[in-house]
Amino acid sequence: MFKTLLVASVLASLTAPPAGAAAANVVVAKDGSGNYTTVQAGINAVSAGGTVSVKPGTYREVISVPSGKTGLTLRGTTGKAADVVVDYDNASGTKKPDGSTYGTSGSATATIAANGFTASALTFRNSFDRAAHPEIKDTQAVAVKTTGDKMVFDNVTFLGHQDTLYADTAAVGTVGRQYYRNCSISGDVDFLFGRATAVFDRATITALDRGSSSNNGFLTAASTRRSNPYGFLIAGSRVLSSAAAASFYLGRPWHPSGDVDAVAQVLIRETSLPAAIKPAPWTDMSGFSWKDARFSEYRNTGPGAGTGADRPQLPAAQAGNYTAQKYLAGSDGWNPVH
Repeated sequence: MFKTLLVASVLASLTAPPAGAAAANVVVAKDGSGNYTTVQAGINAVSAGGTVSVKPGTYREVISVPSGKTGLTLRGTTGKAADVVVDYDNASGTKKPDGSTYGTSGSATATIAANGFTASALTFRNSFDRAAHPEIKDTQAVAVKTTGDKMVFDNVTFLGHQDTLYADTAAVGTVGRQYYRNCSISGDVDFLFGRATAVFDRATITALDRGSSSNNGFLTAASTRRSNPYGFLIAGSRVLSSAAAASFYLGRPWHPSGDVDAVAQVLIRETSLPAAIKPAPWTDMSGFSWKDARFSEYRNTGPGAGTGADRPQLPAAQAGNYTAQKYLAGSDGWNPVH
């Protein structure tokens, strides 16, 4: 037994990084069986290009992946997104200790700024409860804010209500390509929003019921730059909802601070739509007409699908230019699609 322990100790000393050095791979476990007990501690310890493996549990913390941690991978160890949950409950109007409020961006449970980031088999949740906090009027509550380029989320769940997933870029005019494959996303008001080039491929999108018979919310609020032909693509996906029939919009155009050069581009193609989707599914926002945005559909199915003057359709001849690969290729030919 002593020899076994001695050999294990020697091997550990040979593979461990020098004191103060970043590790290539770390394990996070609430029960203490890993290297760290919090996700943020694991992120802090790992080097760029490294992997943080997270064992099952609910980790109540706010996390941040800074831009310097390029190529970082954050993964749940079981392969099941529900087993690993990173959760917090700040809203835009939640007060900080100094009396100020967090604001929409500051409410995020996870803020991820690193290029080349990959996440798999875990859940990000903002569990802010509107009903429990009637004193808070600004109820935007972000689960994840992303600002990096060449980001991949595979089998990841995003849970929230208003502003669940803020798919953004590092700066105005900066490209941020993000690929969400086999992900589940839930929310109600503007719960997919931002100026990133974001592809939601084979996603399950749940539009939550707010109890209204006429307006339960908006799936998207893109703020794509006018110069960018590619904003949000929802492809080969399912939209689910128990909300009243004709009570959900597919989206509205977000112009942050009235920016006239934020011209939303959203295509929903070959996706199943529920009866909750309105027959006229796009609407205006803050004085900006949806008709000036770049909204379209292509070969959608289900009881919420339709055509007509208020449902622009992508011409079949253009369909080949609006695929996941085209959205994500950029100038370097990036292709994470499979």
